[in-house]
Amino acid sequence: MKIAVLVSVGRHPVSAKARYSRNDAAALTMALAIAKDRGAALDVLHAGDPSEPALQEYLALGAARVEVLDVDGDAIAALAARLKGYDLVMTGTRAEGAYDSGMLPYRLADALGVALLGSAVDAAVQDAGVEVRQFMPKGLRRRVRASLPALVAVHPMANAAPRYAYARLREGTIAPVVTRAAADAESLQWTIRPAAAKPARLAAAEKRSGHARMLSATTTESRGGSVVIEGSSVEKAQVILAYLREHQLVDY
Repeated sequence: MKIAVLVSVGRHPVSAKARYSRNDAAALTMALAIAKDRGAALDVLHAGDPSEPALQEYLALGAARVEVLDVDGDAIAALAARLKGYDLVMTGTRAEGAYDSGMLPYRLADALGVALLGSAVDAAVQDAGVEVRQFMPKGLRRRVRASLPALVAVHPMANAAPRYAYARLREGTIAPVVTRAAADAESLQWTIRPAAAKPARLAAAEKRSGHARMLSATTTESRGGSVVIEGSSVEKAQVILAYLREHQLVDY
């Protein structure tokens, strides 16, 4: 039996410093337990920059070796080519602060042609396949089974407690691998560029009472303001600036 765990680079919620992903660390902990119980081979994969220091933390969490696929852009094609022949693939639900759309497990399962079991809080491999307990809203849980091969996306509230050991970090290795997988037709249609910050819309704070706001929801009334048609451009600009100062939207 062959098991693969996909890991990503996480981000600390306060300092925004790169670190291991807590969700992927839970998936790794669950996969290590399954591999030990079934005597299976376990591979840990990452698609991205091989020089990322945060990947070494997965060595301390139990991975003997992290194989890094050096890809630029969409990694689905490279991962699908590398994961052919694996019985079980485990990953987190989404990344932390990077390409965190949450679509990778779905797209990868579709590319591999295997069943996807999402929001797993625990998992067990049996002779008939893999069985997971899924996280559901309002505290509900349910058991789901699927035959192997399958892909399991682990929920952030999974029943897993990763254990960090510095000695394992020193013993493990990061292995970069050059990939030559061709990109699919869908990814070729995308254009990737740095995100630009959208301008923030200025809005005056609501100063009316709750009773007045309730009345305005049921009646049609004038919300005030003024229409400036006459005058020069300087006079019109002064009216706008006075409005912004009145509602404390500018501080000069």
